[in-house]
Amino acid sequence: MTLSMYQASVPLFRRSLTALGRVLEKGAAFAEARKIDPSVLLHARLAPDMFTLVRQVQIASDTAKGCVARLAGAEIPSWSDSETSFAELQTRIARTLDFVAAFAPDQIDGSEARPVVLKFRTGDVTFDGQGYLMGFAIPNFLFHCTTAYGILRHNGVELGKRDYLGAP
Repeated sequence: MTLSMYQASVPLFRRSLTALGRVLEKGAAFAEARKIDPSVLLHARLAPDMFTLVRQVQIASDTAKGCVARLAGAEIPSWSDSETSFAELQTRIARTLDFVAAFAPDQIDGSEARPVVLKFRTGDVTFDGQGYLMGFAIPNFLFHCTTAYGILRHNGVELGKRDYLGAP
């Protein structure tokens, strides 16, 4: 049995975004229990030249919604990056989950050879669908989920691998 493009994308995005939401819940609870201004965690970063927790979540969201839309040949919704609280990040994750879940397998399967063009400041990069999914979208998505987890863990939030992986 082969793994379809849908099976390789949508379930991973849904599981990891759900886990990211739970990680953020633990971050919010940690801030509340310790009477820490939540903005301290929301604006934390692992290194001075890295993005903040808020931006990591926004990019994970953008990557998931952009990937499924590109593979399906659909319009990518544009959302403002205006989240300033844990609650607003949870809303963004919920919107992303709803968007990703709206795609049926037949909209994404068969996109292995579909051209995907990403526009960067340095120029356009063209992938085929499978190369985009496996070599760009999934690694990028997981990088930002991992970094969000790492920011909270680094700041003392009690998290473990099971929190990151989410429920099977």
